[in-house]
Amino acid sequence: MKSNPEIIDSLNYLLEGELTAINQYIVHSEMCEDWGYNKLSKVVKKRAIDEMKHAERLIERILFLEGSPIVSNLNQIHIGKDIPTQIDNDHTSEFNTIKDYNAAIVLAGEKLDYATRDVLVGILNDEDRHIDDIEELQDLIEQMSLPQFLTTQVD
Repeated sequence: MKSNPEIIDSLNYLLEGELTAINQYIVHSEMCEDWGYNKLSKVVKKRAIDEMKHAERLIERILFLEGSPIVSNLNQIHIGKDIPTQIDNDHTSEFNTIKDYNAAIVLAGEKLDYATRDVLVGILNDEDRHIDDIEELQDLIEQMSLPQFLTTQVD
């Protein structure tokens, strides 16, 4: 089914963000594991896997709409040198992603592509959960102090 070129461009833009997030989260997860924060590492790695599933859904949709997925473009990746910076960078990434998905959902509605809109709404719900989880980590650090929080992240 041939789609509107703006929809394909929007989906590829979202794909670029998902591929960037995968890389950022995998590096953050591996850094956490290297530092001995295995519980936090698992949380971040699961988020990376969620982003992989989002990328897969976007690629499937682009192909269904007879577009070409662009997997060679990435946004700037922001690797944190410590846990608070990582969490803040991840929050910024998710915040921007949510804005991008909301804009794409509006575009899909305007172009009367409700199936694409439904796919995007499903992914947006996951992204909302991601930012909520990240904000919970930020709250825990603020309430417990960073050293105390980190003691809870060791297996």
